[in-house]
Amino acid sequence: MSPLPEPEATAEEISLLARRHGFIVAAAESLTGGKISSRLCAAESSSEWFAGGVVSYFSRVKREVLGVPENTPVISEAAVSAMATGLANLMKADSTVAVSGAGGPEGQEGNPPGTTWIAVQVRGQIHTELHHFPGAPEDILAQTESHALHLLHQTMVENSHPDNAPH
Repeated sequence: MSPLPEPEATAEEISLLARRHGFIVAAAESLTGGKISSRLCAAESSSEWFAGGVVSYFSRVKREVLGVPENTPVISEAAVSAMATGLANLMKADSTVAVSGAGGPEGQEGNPPGTTWIAVQVRGQIHTELHHFPGAPEDILAQTESHALHLLHQTMVENSHPDNAPH
């Protein structure tokens, strides 16, 4: 697999797509603690297309603010899908990214460090990915940020056809 582009470059591509195709973007983050939102805020004209972000480090916040169902493990496909959907409703955004995982150095919920779920929802279409990133906590966070932005960008490209534009 070829290396992903730098997060700055991916965020700029997201900005271009958002402005061209009318996407409203938002981020729900757990283990990345705002890194994805910060990256998106730094992209060109972000005030036109970036609705905002929610850092939901506590499981309680994932449940109460983003709608993760009770008894759903927070490091799971179901959790990040609910986070992406809940955020879309909260922010009135049509393009959301959500991440949750075990950043290390210890595991969480029986998952080893590096276990990360990513979900994106773009105009009603949800894509999820499970990763097992190696390295120290800062390496895991950087890899999560890069992969999350890449998945968001890819899904926005897939949904940027004129027939998919908001009316």
